[in-house]
Amino acid sequence: MDEIKYNPNTDYGTPTSQSTKQVTLTVDDRQITVPDGVSVMHAAALAGVMVPKLCATDSLEPFGSCRLCLVEIEGRRGYPASCTTPVAEGLVVHTQTPKLADIRRGTMELYISDHPLDCLTCATNGDCELQDMAGAVGLREVRYGYDGENHLKSTKDESNPYFTFDPSKCIVCSRCVRACEETQGTFALTISGRGFDSKVSAGNQNFLDSECVSCGACVQACPTATLIEKTVIEAGTPEHSVTTTCAYCGVGCSFDAEMKGEEVVRMTPSKHGGANHGHSCVKGRFAWGYATHKDRITTPMIRKHINDPWQQVSWDEAINYAAGELTRIQKQYGKDAIGGITSSRCTNEEVYVTQKLIRAVFGVNNVDTCARVCHSPTGYGLKQTLGESAGTQTFDSVMQSDVIFIIGANPTDGHPVFASQMKRRLREGAKLIIADPREIDLVANSPHIRADHHLKLRPGTNVALISALSHVIVTEGLVQEDFVKARCEWDSFVAWRDFVAKPENSPEALAAELGIDPEVVRAAARLYATGGNAAIYYGLGVTEHSQGSTTVMGIANLAMATANIGREGVGVNPLRGQNNVQGSCDMGSMPHEFPGYRHVSDDATRALFEAAWDRPLSSEPGLRIPNMLDQASEGSFKGLYCVGEDIVQSDPNTQHVTHALENMECVIVQDLFLNETAMFAHVFFPGASFLEKNGTFTNAERRISPVRRVMKPKNGYEDWEVTAKLSEALGYPMHYKHASDIMDEIAELTPTFHGVSFKKLDELGSIQWPCNDEFPNGTPIMHIDEFVRGKGKFFITQYVPTTEKVNAKFPLILTTGRILSQYNVGAQTRRTMNTAWHPEDMLEIHPHDAEDRGINEGDWVGIMSRAGETVLRAKITERVQPGVVYTTFHHPESGANVITTDNSDWATNCPEYKVTAVQVSRVSQLSDWQKHYKTFSEAQIAFAGKKAEAV
Repeated sequence: MDEIKYNPNTDYGTPTSQSTKQVTLTVDDRQITVPDGVSVMHAAALAGVMVPKLCATDSLEPFGSCRLCLVEIEGRRGYPASCTTPVAEGLVVHTQTPKLADIRRGTMELYISDHPLDCLTCATNGDCELQDMAGAVGLREVRYGYDGENHLKSTKDESNPYFTFDPSKCIVCSRCVRACEETQGTFALTISGRGFDSKVSAGNQNFLDSECVSCGACVQACPTATLIEKTVIEAGTPEHSVTTTCAYCGVGCSFDAEMKGEEVVRMTPSKHGGANHGHSCVKGRFAWGYATHKDRITTPMIRKHINDPWQQVSWDEAINYAAGELTRIQKQYGKDAIGGITSSRCTNEEVYVTQKLIRAVFGVNNVDTCARVCHSPTGYGLKQTLGESAGTQTFDSVMQSDVIFIIGANPTDGHPVFASQMKRRLREGAKLIIADPREIDLVANSPHIRADHHLKLRPGTNVALISALSHVIVTEGLVQEDFVKARCEWDSFVAWRDFVAKPENSPEALAAELGIDPEVVRAAARLYATGGNAAIYYGLGVTEHSQGSTTVMGIANLAMATANIGREGVGVNPLRGQNNVQGSCDMGSMPHEFPGYRHVSDDATRALFEAAWDRPLSSEPGLRIPNMLDQASEGSFKGLYCVGEDIVQSDPNTQHVTHALENMECVIVQDLFLNETAMFAHVFFPGASFLEKNGTFTNAERRISPVRRVMKPKNGYEDWEVTAKLSEALGYPMHYKHASDIMDEIAELTPTFHGVSFKKLDELGSIQWPCNDEFPNGTPIMHIDEFVRGKGKFFITQYVPTTEKVNAKFPLILTTGRILSQYNVGAQTRRTMNTAWHPEDMLEIHPHDAEDRGINEGDWVGIMSRAGETVLRAKITERVQPGVVYTTFHHPESGANVITTDNSDWATNCPEYKVTAVQVSRVSQLSDWQKHYKTFSEAQIAFAGKKAEAV
């Protein structure tokens, strides 16, 4: 009997089965035992027999349309399709007989009779399944000719910036349509017409104007050159590939960078990626061209003053100049006068060496990260309640959920690959609760999905909503007390229970504050508590508030009280925004914590790092970014090393940020482009893209994934090497030869990473921490038997309204978010063709509010807050509720953060981006800030030797 061996590079035609029952059958005289539920085609492939196929692929459910995979089964009449025929005990299957060969050749003749014979000039020549199958069935002639009615003159659709649709090459196998439905869940494609008139249609529109989201699933599924990347048409078929990890959002998709020499031809999602399973979104799949964009700075630059022209210099001169300035500042102003900022765009290894430089070489703990600006309340809230500063599940866990509760997150735009998996579970019958002031796509625009409850709360009232939900669960006897008694601190539960049971926390009492019908709140609470496995997913709409940490603790309270934690399908799941938000926190990027979330005041931890780094370390927490900026404005903070972060565009109250930077004497920016912060820099270190470096990212599910170098760094160095050079110039050599050496040090000093190494990552593909002697292959689900802190702890979450309030002068609330095609501050995506979908940030405003102000669609509108003002175009929509306006923040000239205030979370200083009181009015010109920005940025671009038009 043949042993089953799965080959990761084999397409088995149909999905595998999770059944534990085994059946034995014979395929072409080979006996094989396979899981019950797989198809005959899949079983044959496991036996090493590849049945010809065109409509079948193991990423999609079997379809049975191409008729190439017919087989003979002893005792059965006819010729069943092997892709749609399940295995059964004792089956005897023949895949190669004279009759089958005759049928398959005849079928292929029909396909080829209506297909262009341009194989030698076709972009997929040598990489075409139709071509392969013609050879596999032995097709040598086409008896039907090519002069009849056919589709050979069908017009190409070139509208999509990334791929071409050539209907003349379509064989109507429906793989693209099924991929759009099953994998992506957009349902943008259909088969229109019947019989010979059947064709793939994007809703009778071109691809760009259709509902297609350009995820690439259709291109991936196409067996011919009908749907093909334009880069492949231009560059030709790739010759080798390297598996790496996407550098966009916190999903952490695995990709095969398919190369010709040092040129990326295409990025193909790896079907073995633990986070994405072969799926992708428009950013990861197509928007990688920024890595070779003309705007990239690849030579170091220095200048004495920010109004001086940049001077291009050698690496040694730039490094020595920066080191000299940092040394001078510390001698002149004291050691606390300098600090650094790490970025969630950087690898774990880069973040680690940067915080090591600041602690061990600068001699201070003045290190902070953009991760604090978005998800520090997650770290604080989950550490307090559960004992670990991270999400509890794997993404795959959602497929076991019966109830999905999304609060303050927009997965289809911010985390689209996970959203596709979640939508699949919702189509299977899971219930959906959404808490969001705005109608996100999952409410307003998702086929075959309906939110059971949309809790359209007012911005800033998350804690009140959690209290109201908790009130219902407690007062209606829906608490799982057996779980609480066994797993949680009982005294803390009693205090919480008594608090939320108070009448003032009822949905009725909080209705005016929330703006939600109390009965809707009650129904949602009952569904979450009694609907089966219930999982909570949240994003920046939870954390970026003055009570962000309070809301996170409240969410954990809900999960513990209902026993929705510690198994598949449940849990508390933060959706991290950037690719390495989790990792940058893990690596000790905050001023009070060493790597692994250990406080700098802990003597044993500090002694461990002092011994390893051979330097005395401070026991006092350092400055956060807001503290650095405040002290810079006052004149005592003078030097900043900023790696991969753009605080001018991403941090709140932009004018305060720029004023602080103008007061500094040495700002060092390390990045791919001359970003907005670099406009105020004295030293510019050119960075390396994710395609040019080795390292790891850690995604929202704690999955550590390999980042692998596919081309030489255009600046000459990987980013960690630049930091190490600066460290050496400051008198502290870092003796790393490769990024893997850094990970080895991380593993040695960080308990949750003890078992992690590049070698193990190469073997397993990815690892979810904790990874140690107890869990050598990682930990997909946390808190299974007990919480990391031992007993779970409930916290009282008193609702305290934000101090940012509306009044007659500022009667509207502005909240912000992201859009699918753009990413964060847009530095990468704005330098790709993704601008076809989102060329500018716009202000969404409800029709009633627009009418009151005489605003029409597309008008320029001024938005004024207590912090500043800017101008955007208006988009009138009922997606926002009256009294609320909304915008994205992907374009620097939009100035979204010029108007956000410096209000922040009480525990972590995470900015309150989601609640800003504003007034909106129709205007005819840019704001004063935008005029200044345009003039200043054009001058800076010119200083760097670039054309002003590049802004």
